[in-house]
Amino acid sequence: MIDKLLPAPVITAEAFHDAPVSDMFPEELALVADAVPKRQQEFGTVRGCARDALARLGFAPAPLLPGPDRAPVWPPGVVGALTHCTGYRAAAVARATDVLTLGLDAEPHEPVADPGVLELVTLPEERTQLARLAELMPEVCWDRLIFSAKESVYKAWYPLARRWLGFEDAHLTLDPTDATFTARLLVPGPVVRGRELTGFSGRWLIGSGLVTTAVVMPA
Repeated sequence: MIDKLLPAPVITAEAFHDAPVSDMFPEELALVADAVPKRQQEFGTVRGCARDALARLGFAPAPLLPGPDRAPVWPPGVVGALTHCTGYRAAAVARATDVLTLGLDAEPHEPVADPGVLELVTLPEERTQLARLAELMPEVCWDRLIFSAKESVYKAWYPLARRWLGFEDAHLTLDPTDATFTARLLVPGPVVRGRELTGFSGRWLIGSGLVTTAVVMPA
């Protein structure tokens, strides 16, 4: 599914069912040894997806462990992103010579149940936009879509900035005509190629009961 969302330099792998916990490397299993089985399975399966994608870049199977900031530590020369939600796990990787950073997120294509959550993750102008889009295309869960898009933006932001980006720190515009979105940063961005980064662009896709979003910044 996500291979339709990401450009050719990015390699993807996905799973709709969990792999056995025994497929994990011991170092990975140790990190979730005290977690409930569901958490162990999603942790292991999404890393299995990452290994499948990395294998297509020529990397041998190896543990994929989090760093001090809990972000995955990718092999040298690789950028990547992981995502998992109920019934779905996915990974995307690329060579750093092709892609500077990328973000990926998947969510159930369902409305956000708690109105307080929507207030927390969106700006007033974004909520006005969502109401307008809901009138135009009521079959799309726009609230879930903007949440996912902000997650993808954060995942693309963090490897470049190495600091937190709050939901309120970027203004998103969703375009229903071509299934794209843009994010305008409301805080100073990192310097990229000698210029301060001011925003991101991305794409979204709905299918198989999911909304998936992705941000890719070419190198």
